Amino acid sequence: MASAVDDEGRQLHPRQWNNDFIRLPKVCKKEQHRPTVTPTELMEILSKTKQRKYFVLFALLAGTGLRIGEALSLRRSDFGPDGRVLHVRRSIWRGYEQKPKTPYSVRVVDLPEVLAFELREYLSKVNRYLFASEAGKPLGQRKVLRVLHGKKDVGFHVFRRFRATWLRKNAVPRDLELLWMGHAPEEVGDPYSTLNEDTKFRQQWAGRVGLGFELVHTIHNFEKDAEVLNAA
Repeated sequence: MASAVDDEGRQLHPRQWNNDFIRLPKVCKKEQHRPTVTPTELMEILSKTKQRKYFVLFALLAGTGLRIGEALSLRRSDFGPDGRVLHVRRSIWRGYEQKPKTPYSVRVVDLPEVLAFELREYLSKVNRYLFASEAGKPLGQRKVLRVLHGKKDVGFHVFRRFRATWLRKNAVPRDLELLWMGHAPEEVGDPYSTLNEDTKFRQQWAGRVGLGFELVHTIHNFEKDAEVLNAA
């Protein structure tokens, strides 16, 4: 809340909150609810997803840890020639493009071959946004959430938590984890890392770590999307 200030920049009418009076609860991070999913639950979600567009989206979220706004903003041009490198350049909020959440969210994410293989064929059928409506606009988060809730009553962040946990279980170098997840440096030496320039090293680790779940391939069971992939 703004306040008038004097010539020295001091507030003329400073506000001091009485947390006890307004009954502001204390936030205890250890007590916060942070649901996630197991590999078995992920495979169950994928096996129940009959529209390929959503199948690819959920697999991509779990296999990369992208935020939902980042994933919905993806275009065909954001992927390298073989689909192994993904460039996060923007995000979608309420149907409009915007800059990603933080400067560190602008990054490269390396995909294991099994996920890249799934994406290559899918990418060949899209022109602009990967996950578009019939009008060619990015899918809305609410619509995607309704589809997800039809498989399991969870939120988008469970995919991101799953990926972060899997990276740590496999002892991925810390600065590489920060890069892939789009997190800010935590130690003094973190900004000195140049791993974002070492594609070979990054992809070796991406292949070593894998997805952490089996990519249930049900291509012959996909229902025809009501919305065309090829929307302009």
